[in-house]
Amino acid sequence: MRFAKIKGKICPEVLLHESNYSLSTNSIPSQPISSFSTIPEIPLQSTNNFNSELQKMLTGRQLLLEELPFLLQEIHEHYEKGYVSYRKGIEFKGKKIKCVRCGNETTHLFAHFPCARCRESACFYCRHCIMMGRVSACTPLISWNGPPPRLDLPSSPFVWEGTLSEGQRTASSRVVEAVNNNQELLVWAVCGAGKTEVLFKGIESALQQQKRVCLATPRTDVVLELTPRLKAAFPHLPVASLYGGSDDRHLYAPLTITTTHQLLRFYKAFDTIILDEVDAFPYSVEESLQHAVKQARKPVSSLIYLTATPNQRWQKECRSGKRAYVTIPARFHRHPLPVPTFTWCGNWEKKLQKSNLPSAILKWVRSHLNEQKQALLFLPNIELMNKALTELKALDQKIEAVHAEDPLRKEKVQRMRNKETPILLTTTILERGVTFPNIDVAVFGAEDDIFTESALVQIAGRVGRSREFPTGSILFFHYGKTEEMVRAKNQIIRMNNEARKKGMIDH
Repeated sequence: MRFAKIKGKICPEVLLHESNYSLSTNSIPSQPISSFSTIPEIPLQSTNNFNSELQKMLTGRQLLLEELPFLLQEIHEHYEKGYVSYRKGIEFKGKKIKCVRCGNETTHLFAHFPCARCRESACFYCRHCIMMGRVSACTPLISWNGPPPRLDLPSSPFVWEGTLSEGQRTASSRVVEAVNNNQELLVWAVCGAGKTEVLFKGIESALQQQKRVCLATPRTDVVLELTPRLKAAFPHLPVASLYGGSDDRHLYAPLTITTTHQLLRFYKAFDTIILDEVDAFPYSVEESLQHAVKQARKPVSSLIYLTATPNQRWQKECRSGKRAYVTIPARFHRHPLPVPTFTWCGNWEKKLQKSNLPSAILKWVRSHLNEQKQALLFLPNIELMNKALTELKALDQKIEAVHAEDPLRKEKVQRMRNKETPILLTTTILERGVTFPNIDVAVFGAEDDIFTESALVQIAGRVGRSREFPTGSILFFHYGKTEEMVRAKNQIIRMNNEARKKGMIDH
């Protein structure tokens, strides 16, 4: 699309003949929106002469024309009245290029094509976020500048009747404080501490102040798990649940639960953002998702981070006082976290190449089969896992293996829940987000690079999660100890020591 600049405004070229500019449209130069040095912002002319459906769809968002079920003429009329803003989708600064939506500045992640819409022979576009619709040099990002829709909230939206542990109550109070004062806070809670319940009072406090709240998480399955829990706690509240293919993608709601990828469509939307599993892939490694969180926040807002495993930099910032944080060092059932045991198993890779398993591994598997105690066995990659599976099936045909691309992944996990599978081999896909009530866990080849401190702490956190079975064993089988293994063990020990000092565990 090409735009022309007339009388302090820009106008899509295709609408020039329909606009009241009293000029010969043939003499007006036009260009892609990215070619303008600045985009004029129109002062708001009134506060009640607008399409309320367009208002709900655009408030707090940055969308492409193709994502809006409205005629271009109507959208532009709202721009001329100050309700809608046009922003560049692609920015050029000298030889540098940037995608405004996802923040991508990596040169090889841009491409160009001869564009029929802007008639340029080389119209650049961003390949990094193209799965959410193509942002090109002639693409405007469209947002709402007018008054936001009114949030008609029930007087008492929160109806949860559960109780919090001492650690949860402390963290909950800090979350409320951060929300009320528009601050950032890290909630460092051990695996199984009940982080979701800690958020309820903070969300309630935000809603009472007419603030919009977003709970973002890296994975779709967590969105699907959290949505019914939040709806149960806030049953009279509109809740938007956003992920790829979601039916709620245009719903304007006071509480939004979303994948971090979907935040790329938001712009200055939320007064409070709660970011779950801040250490998890892909958020931890994708700068575009971190950019999305920054864009989705209002200039004055609160940001709550949740994790059981902050990285080393964040841990140092916490200890030095540079980062505000609160810990929940104990689980609700007041038992300590299981501490990993290091078990040397020799050159396991060499043995597997000869279709043999280390004797320590075989002893551990046979013991669990004899005791009929379910277990998870984590391996570094799919190839090694399949080799180990072949050998272990000789002991019990019901032993299974699962990985991220496994088409039967859900069925295999369910069989484990149903106690039909005695031992489940897995990659790090099951390091978080799953709970089996009574299991032991082992890591085969714990010195492999895939097993970071964060991954190992999360894996250890699969053990002893339920009130009925609060204990269990976690073994790190290795050919040599790594710093990551030692750090993971030390982090768990520190949390247990802190919990004992605070009187949060009884054993």
